[in-house]
Amino acid sequence: MGICDESLGLFLEPFVALLGHKKRRQMCPLYVAGLIGPGERKSIQPMAARLDPARYDRFHHFICDGLWEEAPLEAELARTADRLVGGSDAVLVIDDTGIPKKGSHSVGVAPQYASMLGKRANCQTLVSLTLARNEVPVALGLRLFLPESWTGDVVRMASAGVPEPFQAPRSKIQIALQEIDRVTAQGVRFGLVLADAGYGLSAAFRQGLSARGLAWAVGIPKHQKVYPADVALIFPVTGRGRPRKSQIPDQLSVSAETVLAEARWRKVSWRHGTKGPLCARFAACRIRIADGSPQRIHDKGQQHMPGEEAWLVGEWRSSGERKYYLANLPAGAGLKKLAAAIKARWVCEQAHQQMKEELGLDHYEGRSWRGLHRHALMTMIAYAFLQNRRLEQAKGEKKPATGSPKTHLASGPQSRPQGTFLGIRTTNMPALPQDYLETANLILPK
Repeated sequence: MGICDESLGLFLEPFVALLGHKKRRQMCPLYVAGLIGPGERKSIQPMAARLDPARYDRFHHFICDGLWEEAPLEAELARTADRLVGGSDAVLVIDDTGIPKKGSHSVGVAPQYASMLGKRANCQTLVSLTLARNEVPVALGLRLFLPESWTGDVVRMASAGVPEPFQAPRSKIQIALQEIDRVTAQGVRFGLVLADAGYGLSAAFRQGLSARGLAWAVGIPKHQKVYPADVALIFPVTGRGRPRKSQIPDQLSVSAETVLAEARWRKVSWRHGTKGPLCARFAACRIRIADGSPQRIHDKGQQHMPGEEAWLVGEWRSSGERKYYLANLPAGAGLKKLAAAIKARWVCEQAHQQMKEELGLDHYEGRSWRGLHRHALMTMIAYAFLQNRRLEQAKGEKKPATGSPKTHLASGPQSRPQGTFLGIRTTNMPALPQDYLETANLILPK
């Protein structure tokens, strides 16, 4: 058994110990090794054919029908992720990723927006949680979102094996908040929650994060309404009739785009890329979010009252495109810190890409709820192992004797230079271990 085989076996020990039965303890390392190893397809049949054709039935049973609970392994994954990258300077990224599918029988499949394709497509959508620090991401959770076409059909859900507690309609926002509660209860440490506009446009999501005492920075659409930070509530003077019993803001809300239209935009670099510093122009101002309870305001009808005070941040990219964000970071936060926090979300996209291209996250060909989530769980464990290897290798690397340190982080098979992350200099990170991505010398349990 080689060093790599020994390191995989050692890494998986706490996971394997939770599986109980001897055959399940054998199949877990074998399945993870199949995901990490060579081969274009990482679905059950091709992996079994490469590793041990005689064990195909055991491969299939382990993922689709085996009598083991996923929750203990998910908790161990959370502890592992926290050990690797958790801390007050870590970020928790909320996103979703689509898995294109043909047909209509795979659990959760329906025509819906697929972020990876940038359009509506027939696919499954997984709500994801990714913990990251120093630009090193570790996937924590992948939960299937069920569209209305599924939650409205009990027979269809039963045929796909959807557990009864998950048959009730749940929005992506609800799934994300429940997953945040799960990982925080398991002791995962992070200092900031990040999400794109798909989640950031939801007042319920933002308010849910604030209610949990979490710092957050999220994307928003340009038409999101906000108030000036100095907005005040007043009782309007009425010319006739009874006096108003409810206060109204002394200023009207306007769109985020309008607020920053005349703002001062400054060039900010948030980290180094393969071609040098990554830069864009940013602007920021303090505002009150228009997401309070609805109230009739003058002749404008029902308008949302001022809510939480936050930062409104604009990003003006070199392409001319402008993006907008909200963040509840302290009022003293500088523009560079705001920009670095917002742009830290890219590590989630990197993790999704690597888990699909390198580990076959989107290769599962079964139709059941249990099989899909178990395949996703094994993929996340495999990804955590690779990140563990990278961090161990980074500790053993020597810093350059002269000149500026050259820092690298893999993005797929290529290396990505690093710089600083939220004001903290990143460490020297090697690429994903090629001995696992390119060799068939895998751990094969007896």
